[in-house]
Amino acid sequence: MSWTLFWLLAQACGYTVLISAVSIVIGLAIGIVISAGMLSPNRWLSVPARLFVSFFRGVPLLVQLLLIYNLFPALGVNVPGVVAAVIGLSLCTAAYQAENLRGGFSSVPRGLLEAADMAGLDHAQQFRRIRVPIALRLTLPALVNEAIMILKASSLVSVVGVVELTRMAQDLAASTYRPLELFAVAGCLYLVVNWLLAAGGATAERLLRWGRA
Repeated sequence: MSWTLFWLLAQACGYTVLISAVSIVIGLAIGIVISAGMLSPNRWLSVPARLFVSFFRGVPLLVQLLLIYNLFPALGVNVPGVVAAVIGLSLCTAAYQAENLRGGFSSVPRGLLEAADMAGLDHAQQFRRIRVPIALRLTLPALVNEAIMILKASSLVSVVGVVELTRMAQDLAASTYRPLELFAVAGCLYLVVNWLLAAGGATAERLLRWGRA
């Protein structure tokens, strides 16, 4: 395979990583809020949060992407396909990350929260300075796995017109009649990026353990 084809695939891989990274970060922020809502004693917060998680975990991502992509024109708003893709991926990963974080929030030692009360920290400060950092640390492996899943799931965003790695491989295969080589290279690129994600997560876990020690 020529370097030109490889370079096109590498550029598409970078675009895939960018879309996935933005979606994961946005999804994490939404997931923290949704997770807090699920644990809230206020039913006006917990019920919508649980419905959000149930919907975006229960409906296939492909359907979500098509729904979001067609929703904006129905509302009279035209958005690029990449915006619809990021919104779809963000909401989907937010539901899964919220479920992961819920376990992390529930595992925060009660003694820490009582000590925070005695120190005069209000609920917002406790949430920001104690609950969120501890929950992120406890759920880090699950969050890294979710990031890997979103990176792989990003191959579906081609249905809304985004030319990411899989779509680029398809387009090049259609024009060069060399599908085996192109999809093999695309698979290797996915593998390398996912390996780097897993290695980064494992390194972060070790650093956190050393920091606690």
